[in-house]
Amino acid sequence: MTETRLRTWTHGIGYLLATLFIAALAVQNLRYGFYDLFYLAAGMAVLTLAGIAYTVACRRHQLSAPGHLVILTGLSSGLLTAQITMHGPGISHWTMPLLVLNLLILPLRQGLALSCLLLAALAVTLFLQLDSTDALITLSGLIALLAVTALYTWHYDHMAQSAEDLAITDPVTGAHNARFLDETLQKEISRSIATGHPLSVIHLGIDYVEEVKGLHGEPGLQGLVQAMTRHLFGVIRAGDTLYALGGSEFFLILPFTPEEGVRVIAERIRRTIAEHDWPVVNKVSVSLGCTTRGNGDTRTDTLRKRALQAMLEARKHGGNSVWFSPGASVEA
Repeated sequence: MTETRLRTWTHGIGYLLATLFIAALAVQNLRYGFYDLFYLAAGMAVLTLAGIAYTVACRRHQLSAPGHLVILTGLSSGLLTAQITMHGPGISHWTMPLLVLNLLILPLRQGLALSCLLLAALAVTLFLQLDSTDALITLSGLIALLAVTALYTWHYDHMAQSAEDLAITDPVTGAHNARFLDETLQKEISRSIATGHPLSVIHLGIDYVEEVKGLHGEPGLQGLVQAMTRHLFGVIRAGDTLYALGGSEFFLILPFTPEEGVRVIAERIRRTIAEHDWPVVNKVSVSLGCTTRGNGDTRTDTLRKRALQAMLEARKHGGNSVWFSPGASVEA
């Protein structure tokens, strides 16, 4: 299940449970003749139903749906207004499911900010309407509920982020892996097509890999690749991304970079690697193949294959060199 689909189900079920809870409150208050509270609960139920409808309507964009903040702000504002105007101490207990809903639906920072604002305003009304002991007990319970829910939400977000990082990160180098490369490269191609900005890529391969492995073994090669990854992270510009391929090769995506720029960057990378003193192997060289997206390039495999062929061509010329392959063009 994707993150978007999981959030859609979570948001929908959260709103549904809140609707059922508030509807039960409305029926109970209507039964005993508390019409003001009935109208309050009915209004809140309408908002939670609107939340369900909004979740369904934006099911493909749950990670960036701003309407949830508007709906939950409306719920919080309505509850706070009722607490002030109706002078009903029992209304403060309605805050408990709302605090949970805030953190369940909204991003953690937004949910915490909205919940803390609600609690701060509620604290003022509680101390004005109740004696200090009752107000403190009620407020302490709400704060404890908020803290537990926030901790659980943070733990879930942390675990989800860790799982995502593991899925897109090469375990040896710490760079992004080939699985994440195609996804990112396709996004950059689409952005380049939409904006007209240039896009370049570099395929980098370590020269004489088998000789390095024969002299220093697999651990020596892994140590070299790890050290080179750290070096490349220090050389590339902000906005460029690095990917590890096949144990001894790397791929770089350079947005907003024309042909002249990628030639300069590739040559600088080649020179700094050749001049660097590497652990165990001392000196090593690399071959770099680079290309720039032409207006006929719309797929990731086209750019990747052309950059790979350029890198192999650089190796044919003895390694420790840069080879550029021009992008494909079509007539307008």
